[in-house]
This record gives sequence, structure tokens and C-alpha cells, in this order.
Amino acid sequence: MNRAAAHLHRTSSLVRDDVRALALAAGFNEAGVVALPYAAEERDARRFTSWMRAGRAGTMRYLQRTTDEGQLARARVRNPFPWARSALVCFASYGNASAPLSSKTRDPRSGWIARYAWSSRVDDRGQRRPSDYHKVLLRRLREVETKLHAQLGEFESRAYVDTGPVVERSLAVAAGLGWTGKNTCLIHPRLGSWGFLAVLLTALEVNPESKTAELPDHCGTCTRCIQACPTHALDVPYQMDATRCIAYLTIEHRGPIAEELMPGIGRQVFGCDICQDVCPWNGKALRTGPIVTDPELEPRPELVNPTLEWLASLDERSFEREFNGSPVRRARFNGLRRNVAIAMGNSGLVGFVPQLEAWATAADDGLRAAARWALRRLRTRA
Repeated sequence: MNRAAAHLHRTSSLVRDDVRALALAAGFNEAGVVALPYAAEERDARRFTSWMRAGRAGTMRYLQRTTDEGQLARARVRNPFPWARSALVCFASYGNASAPLSSKTRDPRSGWIARYAWSSRVDDRGQRRPSDYHKVLLRRLREVETKLHAQLGEFESRAYVDTGPVVERSLAVAAGLGWTGKNTCLIHPRLGSWGFLAVLLTALEVNPESKTAELPDHCGTCTRCIQACPTHALDVPYQMDATRCIAYLTIEHRGPIAEELMPGIGRQVFGCDICQDVCPWNGKALRTGPIVTDPELEPRPELVNPTLEWLASLDERSFEREFNGSPVRRARFNGLRRNVAIAMGNSGLVGFVPQLEAWATAADDGLRAAARWALRRLRTRA
């Protein structure tokens, strides 16, 4: 039994440095622990509840899940998990110093897929395959969970990567991994905001010597993310109106998109990186690093500035072949085509008119509306 394992076994509680070492050994870039309930939980619960009641979650009904007592499940960890006494929060970077920024992409023939969804790995046969960060990171988190159980015995636990009724960012802030930026992303002082969060809830107490204070907000007077958002989703600092967010519109939202938002979507066909691209903390992370590309989350070259023509050429079968196992699949086939139609309308290239004319009579409402809007936009410019 090594020193970390011996210490964990002796205390039967989570010791930050030792648990962090397990997380780093599993492949995460950073990790922290937080005792539950944490100091700012009531503040965060009020903010989440107010945000939900204001309708800013759009059609993301899973966020509306309630407990048997009628409480919003995500408002407090103990609402759905009354046994939870601690949370291990892990950070996995998807930053890449060699990859372009969406704000630097000028080719009107190309679209933009958010960098977190570029992920891929090389399989046992040497072929590059799509990889889904949910599965990659959940496997690593379960490795940590298994080691904790082996060292400490049986205790209640749950592992989640974007799938559980928890607000990962709030837990990450409470665990001392960063602060919430004005773009609503967690900003790590060394790694920036390009990172995935994975959470392990446990019934274990946190060792009193391991309790962590929140980091101060280092956004200062900077408002670059707010100014850069083309759909004005960041209408108030530290608050996101999801119904206007390009990431929500191109991934979560089903059906037609409001025409007044289409120009602002630009050529983003899956997700959006704009508010992170302009963040000085991400610029610092790329300059000073080290940001090492995760071998299980390496960029797929064809997803970096993909051509709109290629994306439009995919039928449903080829869409499944290209994106099975990829986060891009969440947009669904017609959702991606809808987004491509909007990007074509914003490209200014009349060469896309034949494709848009074919889509203008599509059975899918969202695709048909986007194609007709794009045709009007291109013909007006012609």
C-alpha cells in the first residue's frame, strides 16, 4: 500500500492532495474536493432557481427535473442525493495550442464545430475514430471511484460527466478549481476555460485539513466575451440566456430557429467557441501552457473548419458513420443540416443556392425554414 492509499485508509475521509493524485494518475489535468453542503450553496441555489424561472434554459427540460418534494434537483446536490457528503471535481483540458480559433476563421466555404467536439482517438488497428468525452472521462472517473472503494471499503457514490442532476461548474468553483467568468464558464487560472468537468459524489466526509476556499474572481473589468457574443446571449455579466446562445441553438434546440438570431449564428454549425476564444485567460493558457493534447481526445482534422459542401453532402447513413461516438451526433441529422443551411446563408456565396433550393422543400420544419431564410439572404446580396 503506497503512502496516499495508507493515508486514505487511515482517515476514512477524503484528503485533497491524495485524491487529487489519484485523479491525475487517471488522466485528469486537475482535481479538487469540496464538502457538502458547501459555503455558497444557498447563493448558487437561488441563482439557478431564478435562472430557470426566468425561462433562460429554453427547451432543456432535463434541467427542470424535480425531486418527489417538488424541489429542483440541480439546485442543491442533496436534493436528489441526501446521502452526499463530498464531491470530487476533475478537470480535463481540451485546449490545443496548434488549433485555430473560430474568431480567426475567414473562409466562407467552411463552418465551425466547437473544439470540444473534435475529439478522436487511434484504435488498436491504427485507425482514427471519433471519441466521446463523456465515455472517455467517465471511464477515468470510475477508475478513481474503484480505487477509493478498494482503499476505504463500501460507501455510496455516483460518477457523472455532464449527465447527472448536478451543476458541475458550481461544485468546481467550490472545490477551488477556478472562478465563474462573465461568459459563465469555469476559468482555471492556469488552464483557462477549455476543459471538461467530471464529478464523483460520495458519502465520505472531507478531511478538515483539506477544505478549500473559492478562488477570487479575476475577470476584473474585462468584458470581451460580452462584447463578442453575436447573438447577445451574455446580456448580463455572469448570466447566459441559453435561448440566444449559439451553442444551445445549434445543439440542444430542435426545429426552426428564430430568424432574427440566424445572422448572428454566422457559420457555427455545432456549438460555439467565440466567448472562450476572446478570453484573455485562454490566451494566456495557450501561450504559457503546458497544454498537452489528450491522446483520447485528439482533434479530428476533418472537423477543424469543415467545408459546408462536405457537411451538406452527408446523407443520414453517412452522418451516422461519421459521427457515431462523437458529440456532434447530439445535434441529430436534420439539426446539423439546418445549421449548415444557416451557415450557407451567412457565407455570402451564391454557389450554395442549388443545395438550399433542394432543402427549401424539406419535410423537416427546421431545415426548410433555415433554407428559405438563407435563400432570401443570398438573393438579396446577389
